[in-house]
Amino acid sequence: MKESAGNPLHLKSVNHVSLVCRNISESIDFYQNVLGFVPIRRPGSFNFDGAWLFGHGIGIHLLQSENPDSLPKKSVINPKDNHLSFQCESVGNVEKFLKEMGIKYVRALVEEGGILVEQLFFHDPDGFMIEICDCDNLPILCSSEQRAANGAAATASQLN
Repeated sequence: MKESAGNPLHLKSVNHVSLVCRNISESIDFYQNVLGFVPIRRPGSFNFDGAWLFGHGIGIHLLQSENPDSLPKKSVINPKDNHLSFQCESVGNVEKFLKEMGIKYVRALVEEGGILVEQLFFHDPDGFMIEICDCDNLPILCSSEQRAANGAAATASQLN
Protein backbone atom coordinates (compact mmCIF):
# COMPACT_ATOMS: atom_id res chain seq x y z
CA MET A 1 0.00 0.00 0.00
CA LYS A 2 2.96 2.35 0.55
CA GLU A 3 3.70 2.60 -3.15
CA SER A 4 0.22 4.07 -3.79
CA ALA A 5 0.39 6.69 -1.00
CA GLY A 6 1.41 9.42 -3.46
CA ASN A 7 -0.92 8.09 -6.14
CA PRO A 8 -3.96 6.57 -4.37
CA LEU A 9 -5.96 6.31 -7.61
CA HIS A 10 -3.00 4.82 -9.55
CA LEU A 11 -3.27 7.52 -12.22
CA LYS A 12 -1.04 7.11 -15.27
CA SER A 13 -1.39 10.31 -17.29
CA VAL A 14 -3.74 13.05 -18.46
CA ASN A 15 -6.05 11.61 -21.10
CA HIS A 16 -7.90 14.65 -22.41
CA VAL A 17 -9.24 18.10 -21.70
CA SER A 18 -12.79 19.03 -22.73
CA LEU A 19 -13.52 22.52 -24.00
CA VAL A 20 -16.95 23.96 -24.74
CA CYS A 21 -16.86 25.93 -28.00
CA ARG A 22 -18.90 28.54 -29.81
CA ASN A 23 -18.05 27.07 -33.21
CA ILE A 24 -16.67 23.53 -33.56
CA SER A 25 -15.29 24.11 -37.07
CA GLU A 26 -13.38 27.22 -36.02
CA SER A 27 -11.96 25.46 -32.95
CA ILE A 28 -10.96 22.37 -34.96
CA ASP A 29 -9.14 24.64 -37.42
CA PHE A 30 -7.27 26.37 -34.57
CA TYR A 31 -6.20 23.19 -32.77
CA GLN A 32 -5.13 21.53 -36.05
CA ASN A 33 -3.43 24.42 -37.82
CA VAL A 34 -1.99 26.36 -34.88
CA LEU A 35 -1.22 23.65 -32.31
CA GLY A 36 -0.78 20.63 -34.60
CA PHE A 37 -3.49 18.34 -33.21
CA VAL A 38 -5.08 15.72 -35.47
CA PRO A 39 -8.72 14.58 -35.48
CA ILE A 40 -9.42 11.11 -34.11
CA ARG A 41 -12.59 9.03 -34.28
CA ARG A 42 -15.31 10.23 -31.93
CA PRO A 43 -18.05 7.75 -31.03
CA GLY A 44 -21.18 8.40 -33.05
CA SER A 45 -23.50 7.64 -30.15
CA PHE A 46 -23.20 11.15 -28.68
CA ASN A 47 -26.33 13.26 -29.11
CA PHE A 48 -24.41 16.55 -29.37
CA ASP A 49 -21.91 17.99 -31.81
CA GLY A 50 -18.22 17.79 -31.02
CA ALA A 51 -14.81 16.62 -32.12
CA TRP A 52 -11.91 14.70 -30.62
CA LEU A 53 -8.35 15.65 -31.45
CA PHE A 54 -5.03 14.24 -30.29
CA GLY A 55 -1.47 15.52 -30.19
CA HIS A 56 1.53 15.97 -27.96
CA GLY A 57 0.42 13.12 -25.68
CA ILE A 58 -2.99 14.60 -24.83
CA GLY A 59 -6.50 14.62 -26.23
CA ILE A 60 -8.64 17.71 -26.71
CA HIS A 61 -12.39 17.09 -26.77
CA LEU A 62 -14.29 19.97 -28.31
CA LEU A 63 -17.95 20.23 -27.35
CA GLN A 64 -20.42 22.45 -29.16
CA SER A 65 -22.07 24.87 -26.74
CA GLU A 66 -25.85 24.64 -26.55
CA ASN A 67 -25.92 28.43 -26.21
CA PRO A 68 -22.78 29.87 -27.85
CA ASP A 69 -23.79 33.50 -27.25
CA SER A 70 -23.79 32.89 -23.49
CA LEU A 71 -20.10 31.93 -23.42
CA PRO A 72 -17.91 34.67 -21.92
CA LYS A 73 -15.64 36.49 -24.35
CA LYS A 74 -12.10 37.17 -23.17
CA SER A 75 -10.07 39.83 -24.88
CA VAL A 76 -7.38 40.49 -22.26
CA ILE A 77 -4.58 37.94 -22.23
CA ASN A 78 -3.85 37.30 -18.56
CA PRO A 79 -1.02 34.80 -17.88
CA LYS A 80 -2.53 34.18 -14.43
CA ASP A 81 -5.78 32.85 -15.94
CA ASN A 82 -6.58 29.13 -16.34
CA HIS A 83 -4.58 27.73 -19.24
CA LEU A 84 -3.17 24.74 -21.08
CA SER A 85 0.60 24.75 -21.37
CA PHE A 86 2.79 23.09 -23.99
CA GLN A 87 6.56 22.70 -24.15
CA CYS A 88 8.25 23.80 -27.34
CA GLU A 89 11.68 23.51 -28.91
CA SER A 90 12.01 27.21 -29.79
CA VAL A 91 9.95 30.03 -28.31
CA GLY A 92 11.38 32.29 -31.04
CA ASN A 93 9.98 30.06 -33.78
CA VAL A 94 6.58 29.93 -32.05
CA GLU A 95 6.54 33.72 -31.71
CA LYS A 96 7.36 34.11 -35.42
CA PHE A 97 4.53 31.69 -36.31
CA LEU A 98 2.01 33.52 -34.10
CA LYS A 99 2.95 36.82 -35.75
CA GLU A 100 2.53 35.29 -39.21
CA MET A 101 -0.90 33.92 -38.21
CA GLY A 102 -1.95 37.29 -36.78
CA ILE A 103 -2.55 35.79 -33.32
CA LYS A 104 -2.23 38.27 -30.45
CA TYR A 105 -0.03 37.05 -27.62
CA VAL A 106 1.71 38.16 -24.44
CA ARG A 107 5.34 37.33 -23.79
CA ALA A 108 6.66 36.61 -20.29
CA LEU A 109 10.11 35.83 -18.97
CA VAL A 110 10.66 34.00 -15.69
CA GLU A 111 14.05 33.83 -14.01
CA GLU A 112 14.78 31.12 -11.46
CA GLY A 113 18.30 30.70 -10.09
CA GLY A 114 19.91 32.16 -13.19
CA ILE A 115 17.78 30.04 -15.54
CA LEU A 116 15.50 31.92 -17.95
CA VAL A 117 12.15 30.48 -19.01
CA GLU A 118 10.31 32.10 -21.91
CA GLN A 119 6.52 31.94 -22.12
CA LEU A 120 3.99 33.00 -24.75
CA PHE A 121 0.29 33.26 -23.86
CA PHE A 122 -2.60 33.53 -26.32
CA HIS A 123 -6.27 32.59 -26.67
CA ASP A 124 -7.97 29.96 -28.76
CA PRO A 125 -11.11 31.09 -30.66
CA ASP A 126 -13.22 30.69 -27.50
CA GLY A 127 -10.88 32.57 -25.17
CA PHE A 128 -9.21 29.55 -23.56
CA MET A 129 -5.65 30.47 -22.65
CA ILE A 130 -2.78 28.61 -24.26
CA GLU A 131 0.80 28.86 -22.99
CA ILE A 132 3.84 27.83 -24.98
CA CYS A 133 7.06 27.67 -22.98
CA ASP A 134 10.53 26.27 -22.61
CA CYS A 135 9.84 25.29 -18.99
CA ASP A 136 11.95 22.15 -19.28
CA ASN A 137 14.90 24.43 -18.47
CA LEU A 138 13.79 24.57 -14.82
CA PRO A 139 15.70 22.33 -12.39
CA ILE A 140 13.92 19.41 -10.76
CA LEU A 141 13.69 19.70 -6.98
CA CYS A 142 14.96 16.83 -4.88
CA SER A 143 12.32 15.38 -2.51
CA SER A 144 13.46 17.42 0.53
CA GLU A 145 13.36 20.66 -1.51
CA GLN A 146 9.90 19.70 -2.81
CA ARG A 147 8.59 19.09 0.71
CA ALA A 148 10.04 22.44 1.84
CA ALA A 149 8.50 24.26 -1.14
CA ASN A 150 5.11 22.60 -0.55
CA GLY A 151 5.29 23.42 3.16
CA ALA A 152 6.11 27.06 2.45
CA ALA A 153 3.20 27.30 0.01
CA ALA A 154 0.83 25.70 2.53
CA THR A 155 2.00 28.06 5.27
CA ALA A 156 1.59 31.08 2.99
CA SER A 157 -1.95 30.05 2.03
CA GLN A 158 -2.89 29.63 5.71
CA LEU A 159 -1.67 33.18 6.42
CA ASN A 160 -3.84 34.69 3.67
